[in-house]
Amino acid sequence: MEDRTVGLFDKIAGEFIDVIEWVDDSTDTLVYRFPTYNREIQMGSSLVVRESQKAIFVYRGQIADVYEPGHYKLVTANMPVMTTLQHWTHGFNSPFKAEVYYFNTRQYTDLKWGTPNPITLRDPEFGALRIRAFGNYSMRVDDPEKVMKEISGTEERYTVEQIESQIRSAIITRFTDFVAESKIPFLDFAANLNEFSEALVEPMKAELGSFGLALEKFFVINISLPPEVEKVLDQRAGMAAIGGDMDKFTKFQIANAIPEAAKGGDGGGLAGAGMGAGLGMAMGGAMANALNPQAQQGGGQAPAAQPAEPKIMVRCPECSKLNEETARFCPECGTQLIKDKK
Repeated sequence: MEDRTVGLFDKIAGEFIDVIEWVDDSTDTLVYRFPTYNREIQMGSSLVVRESQKAIFVYRGQIADVYEPGHYKLVTANMPVMTTLQHWTHGFNSPFKAEVYYFNTRQYTDLKWGTPNPITLRDPEFGALRIRAFGNYSMRVDDPEKVMKEISGTEERYTVEQIESQIRSAIITRFTDFVAESKIPFLDFAANLNEFSEALVEPMKAELGSFGLALEKFFVINISLPPEVEKVLDQRAGMAAIGGDMDKFTKFQIANAIPEAAKGGDGGGLAGAGMGAGLGMAMGGAMANALNPQAQQGGGQAPAAQPAEPKIMVRCPECSKLNEETARFCPECGTQLIKDKK
């Protein structure tokens, strides 16, 4: 009989709530609904709202009282809206039903944004250009009632991840529009990252404000080109470094290609060796022309070589080896060829 009595009291106690609090053990929860399903809140219960939290009571789908950080005893004096909605009289002391939502008002930092695909812009120097942009921002809950009405509703738990996609889309739209209208050349983007960031702060504050959120920080960290476009730009920079001389640029490209070609590339073996030899011969010809500017005159052909004068040869009387007429001794047998004059 005693066990039944204890079990009955435990069941009754489980149906009533005497302490309402939320200890956030996550890193991205914006809104948390305190579990009150099939349970009633005792009049005189404790409500704990920690720093960086706010709490909202909802009665029959209608927002009632909002609580700032603090420790509250739930009595009619501390629940003016709930008292009005439920028509409580002074000194009302019965359990009641309500939903309790906690809102995390701390700042959420280092939230990332970036362009999922390159953005095509008209650049004043390069013409049509595709760029990528990346950055981060921080935000927090500013108006819990608006957050609840606009985005979280009655969900048990609403996280940052659920609103991030919407915010990223808004950032990319604002960023693309601003950069396109600014007409700033791509080569000057790095010097204007701070200006880009500041220009987008106010539009994004208004965007987040429509959800009851506050934008605390916003940064454009990097604006870059896709790898294939960067390669073309690097080639252009290399050509500019040698004064735009196409001949010099070609020689520069050949010199860079020789080591890779000599390795054999994907073909390997003889094919790679042949390519390396061909490039080596081409580079040799280019270097020869560079060292002999006169060879490029007269249609680019070198002057014809003068024929050598014929040499008179004499035969050694001992070993019959041919020697130049001026040789004094035969290098083969050492016989003296020119007699000393006495």
